[in-house]
Amino acid sequence: MNVLILAAGYATRLYPLTLTKAKPLLEVAGKPMIEWVIDNLAPIPDIDTVYVVTNNKFAQDFREWAAGYNAREPRLEFKIVNDGSTSDADKRGAIGDMHFVLEHEHLFDKDLIVVAGDNLFSEPVSGFGAAGKNAPATVAVYDVGDLELVKKYNSISIDESGRVVKFVEKAADPESTLTAIALYYYRKDTLPLIEKYIADGNNPDQPGRLIEWLHHRIEVKTWPVPGLWFDIGGKESLEEANQVFAQYAK
Repeated sequence: MNVLILAAGYATRLYPLTLTKAKPLLEVAGKPMIEWVIDNLAPIPDIDTVYVVTNNKFAQDFREWAAGYNAREPRLEFKIVNDGSTSDADKRGAIGDMHFVLEHEHLFDKDLIVVAGDNLFSEPVSGFGAAGKNAPATVAVYDVGDLELVKKYNSISIDESGRVVKFVEKAADPESTLTAIALYYYRKDTLPLIEKYIADGNNPDQPGRLIEWLHHRIEVKTWPVPGLWFDIGGKESLEEANQVFAQYAK
């Protein structure tokens, strides 16, 4: 399988920090966010290549980071993909970037794990790879435990088998505190549907919208994230993450 890390956004809510550095390269508890992501994905067996899709502004920064990471931890093969965008005005969007990398790198022949480069996990997600093989698509989920808090994300409902039966982005009146996070497993037989999603003119941003669209067409299963999941939006949440994840830093 391949891994695709989404890192092409401009993170304007974190300006001026992200004017000169990509959000996933900002440090949390002593290491870049993207390294928290990779270190917890690395135990998944059978990963072939880790693709990092970024923009023209930060592509070279990611190449330099990847070279340095590989020098310390030569476990994975990285490829940095420049999506060609130069600002928030011409960005492709998360799903647009997924489609671009699939086409540009010819990745339709292997299963694909997609993860946001700012997704912080306290525990390895090694079981996600095995779980993803059992359904056309699988999304990681996390219970935020608060109906007000879940309004910031999406609210989903699942059946007894763990299949997504309802998905509402930014729900005004959520029925559940369970949210789908930006960690996805797409089996190779599902990847052509990403082409169809884009070709039909659907919103190319916010990766959860693809799950919202897919679950009406195919089986989308869920996988509970172990430990703690943390979403970094603005400066306050970045500061909080530094405090919370200090206990997990090695």
